[in-house]
This record gives sequence, C-alpha cells and structure tokens, in this order.
Amino acid sequence: MKPAKTTAAIALAALASVASAQSVPAKPMEKCYGISKAGKNDCKAGPGTSCAGSSTRDYQGNAWKLVPKGTCLSTRTPKGHGTLEPQA
Repeated sequence: MKPAKTTAAIALAALASVASAQSVPAKPMEKCYGISKAGKNDCKAGPGTSCAGSSTRDYQGNAWKLVPKGTCLSTRTPKGHGTLEPQA
C-alpha cells in the first residue's frame, strides 16, 4: 500500500470506531439518596460538604449516588430503601 492510501485507511478505521462508539446509547441514570457509605457519595451531600466523597456517615439522607433509572426505590440498606428526594 502507498503511504497516502495507508493514511486514508487508518483515518477511515478511526472514523468508523468513533461512529460505532457514539451509537451506543448511555443508560439513563438517577440520583438515589440515602444509599451511599460514608465518603462514597457521588456529589454534594448538604451543608458543610463539597462534592464526591464528602458524606460523613453511612446512608446519609442528603448524600446521593447515581444508579440506573428505576432501581433507586428498590435499593435496600440497613436503614431502609433509597429515595429520589433528599432526607434529613
């Protein structure tokens, strides 16, 4: 193969790879409160916290994790089920 044809073939292969990766839809996710362990939340957990990993106790009601949509309310913890809204 000539260099120009090789470069074109590589470019086409890369373009096909990107196109196929973009065609896979992401799973819808939702915030689920009260299911994370201390320091394992995905983002802000109420006043006095900043972002991921800032929850101070297990199953903190205002700390959330992202879970596949539709699974939060059936997620069980020793303190009950996950909720879609923050709890005190």
